[in-house]
Amino acid sequence: MRTYDKFYINGQWVEPIGKGTSEIINPANGEISATVPYGNADDADAAVRAARNAFDSWSQTSAAERADFLRKIAAEGEKRNADLTQTIIDELGMPVQNAAEFQVDPLAIICESFANKAKDMEEVKEVGNSIVIKEPIGVCSMINPWNYPVWQMIGKVAPAIAAGCTMVVKAASQTPSHLFIFAEICDAVGLPPGVFNMVHGSGREIGAALSSHPDVDMVTFTGSTAAGIQVSNMAAPDVKRVCLELGGKSPFIITEEADLEAAVAFGIPDVMVNTGQTCNALTRMIVHESRYEEAVELAKAKAESLVVGDPTDPAVFVGPMSSAGQKQSVLDYIEKAISDGARLVTGGTDMPAGLTTGNYVLPTVFADVTNDMVIAQEEVFGPVLVMIKYSTIDQAIEIANDTPYGLASAVWAGDKDKATAIARRIRAGQCAINGGDANHEAPFGGYKESGNGREFGVEGLHEYCELKALQY
Repeated sequence: MRTYDKFYINGQWVEPIGKGTSEIINPANGEISATVPYGNADDADAAVRAARNAFDSWSQTSAAERADFLRKIAAEGEKRNADLTQTIIDELGMPVQNAAEFQVDPLAIICESFANKAKDMEEVKEVGNSIVIKEPIGVCSMINPWNYPVWQMIGKVAPAIAAGCTMVVKAASQTPSHLFIFAEICDAVGLPPGVFNMVHGSGREIGAALSSHPDVDMVTFTGSTAAGIQVSNMAAPDVKRVCLELGGKSPFIITEEADLEAAVAFGIPDVMVNTGQTCNALTRMIVHESRYEEAVELAKAKAESLVVGDPTDPAVFVGPMSSAGQKQSVLDYIEKAISDGARLVTGGTDMPAGLTTGNYVLPTVFADVTNDMVIAQEEVFGPVLVMIKYSTIDQAIEIANDTPYGLASAVWAGDKDKATAIARRIRAGQCAINGGDANHEAPFGGYKESGNGREFGVEGLHEYCELKALQY
């Protein structure tokens, strides 16, 4: 069991002002996997003051110096890869076969990416009698989710370091240990005091303090749409910049002439990985009516082929939900879908065979779903796919866009050009074309209630910049 008792503030491990502690529960077996301090708003204030005091000197460092620190963090992070991966297995329940690849390996990749982009901060653009320069926005509060904790944390921290910002970072209550390890990494590479600061506690208190603090210039948050609205409201009085990466109910259009077997083989793991706890999961599969029943049978077979169980077992693809509360929320959605008339193809509310404990939910597929059902409109955040039929491409696109969200999407068509033409009509921040891979160099973010701003790519760096025009 991991035990932490201090926060990392101003380059030092310090006793929390708040005296609470929190036990982190392993969702697979209910055992305690870690004990961490649970601070209060005073801890958040101390961390913000440290970041504010460090900003003037850090913001004046060269891009090359900041890039060098990012590369050192990448190298040190690779040394701690096994430790970080174990926290994901123990606290989130993500199976070992995917935990490093999906959760931890991106740390070094993203650090290297933004190390290469740091020089962009020193580029000067001439516009008539003006030059336009970039400056770091200032002190940043970073409030991170539990579902992809390392990936989301470094997706905020790396561009902020590259830009010359200072920061205070808070992890989700369910998955905090990675942030303590990352603080050790920053300490080991000698990142200047006050550049990176971390605290831990409830979103209601510490999250609110970091969102509303008058010395914070930017708040970046990943989580639910409802919580993102609260963050925005708390940040509004000081007109802080707010970058939000929120929920999704992403569509996957499969055309009549598409390679149906390949498309379904792509779509099912996309929904079920991380036990469905993925904001950009392709949870609405929209299939032409002439291929619909064939697609349903393929989805059933693929979902039932996925091994569910102990996340330490290399054969397991689907682990437990992150918490008992999250499990119950997903089961409630499944029961609601059944009562609304959706056809349960596979899965449901029973425990997986051979399991008697743990927060497990079977990979679940619903057919005969219409887009007005709750299961088709709300983010379930579990291993649940809904399948919807269409008769024309225009109807498919209408169904795809008929959602309050717009985070991600996918199209599988007979060729790239046809798929791209459909993708351009979908109101979402990303679209996978015929199984296209994720790309850390491309911007990530959503339309509508899926958030604002972008992470990753050069656009992710620019979220942490202010532009200044100098007239001559």
